[in-house]
Amino acid sequence: MAKKPVTENTLGGRVKRYAQVGTAIGGFAARMAGERVLGIKGDKAKNAEALRLALGGLKGPLMKVAQILSTIPEALPAEYAAELSQLQANAPHMGWPFVNRRMTTELGPDWKTKFKSFEREAARAASLGQVHRAMSHDGQALACKLQYPDMDSVVDADLRQLKLVFAAYRRMDPAIDPSEIHTEISERLKEELDYEHEGRNMALYRYMLAKEGGVHVPDIVEDLSTRRLIAMSWLEGKPIKDVAETADQTTRDAIAVNMFRAWYVPFYQYGVIHGDPHLGNYTVRDDQTINLMDFGCIRVFPPRFVGGVIDLYRALEKGDRALAVAAYETWGFKNLSNETIDTLNIWASFVYAPLMEDRPRLIEETNGPAQGRAAATQVHTALRALGGVKPPREFVLMDRAAIGLGSVFMHLRAQVNWYRLFHETIAGFDVANLTRVQNAALKKAKLPQP
Repeated sequence: MAKKPVTENTLGGRVKRYAQVGTAIGGFAARMAGERVLGIKGDKAKNAEALRLALGGLKGPLMKVAQILSTIPEALPAEYAAELSQLQANAPHMGWPFVNRRMTTELGPDWKTKFKSFEREAARAASLGQVHRAMSHDGQALACKLQYPDMDSVVDADLRQLKLVFAAYRRMDPAIDPSEIHTEISERLKEELDYEHEGRNMALYRYMLAKEGGVHVPDIVEDLSTRRLIAMSWLEGKPIKDVAETADQTTRDAIAVNMFRAWYVPFYQYGVIHGDPHLGNYTVRDDQTINLMDFGCIRVFPPRFVGGVIDLYRALEKGDRALAVAAYETWGFKNLSNETIDTLNIWASFVYAPLMEDRPRLIEETNGPAQGRAAATQVHTALRALGGVKPPREFVLMDRAAIGLGSVFMHLRAQVNWYRLFHETIAGFDVANLTRVQNAALKKAKLPQP
């Protein structure tokens, strides 16, 4: 890696962000508090719209958090999820003077001499940084992801404000205790700020997917990378939406299989998941293989957690209630009543439904948006009546991956035998073996154990 510049989480940066966020969400919080004090039964649809409008003018991580929450059905009622799903990560591009200063900070005043070429206009912009195309002196096409300035302060301020929003929401709706969700989001966002950590995640994925011919992972250029800048090989491909509109059924099915294996070979065989199935994080090559990109949001799970995921599938498949209870307890659920178990099984049955039938089928036969909203509403209503539940933090990215990938498969109109894909991926699963394999992979990538 290139020499690391000093980065500060500044008081001034936090105060500035507090002012932006406080103004945006102050009206929403006041509305929620007023309803509680006056004993008014709030209109969830109107409150949800108010939250979307408050967040819609903000750029950066808080908007990203809102998008994450909109894909976790048990985190929010349907009204909130529907409104927040409309938010787009539309952070403005940094202009060239900003880029020049940032690159100088990361690589020094002679940074331009380190590239054969470097495009002034960003190729992509997201919530935490933007990507520029470049060329190395040996002719390699590069993608250079450069973080926006003062993002440590912005993330810190946003997470503190998010905690206040969660607390206000919790007082109004006790069905879900979001404290573990906040903890998980906080850790993952702070990891995303560290591009050296992302580089190690990239190395981990190259290792895990080395035998997967249908998935490609970029190579990092360490001499041009720092904690706030990561340079990697540019992978050519087309947006999946463009391909899905014109491709035939065989092509769409092949893409879906490659997407499935890109996400679930790492999870079931190494205990690792890519937590951001955003459309901008992968492209499709002409041979239907997948380019997988953006490795900031990666989650490593304890092997026993992965075992619990498989155990719950088998419990639902066989109607084994005791095994289902053991799976939930493995994940960290505590003091589960029979009614709570039945409620959790409603959501589990929805998520696992495509894996239960040994035949090619569309995801949306059982897992379309309408069915998802209905299941989430049923679960939320029941949990509220039962006094609420605290979802384990691991659920945040698990659910995000499952729901996000399901959306991709529906967009592709893929008719795949999901049952066989799943069983091929988990064949020979053993917690002890997963522990050994995971340890070897993390050691190779210089990452800590979960």
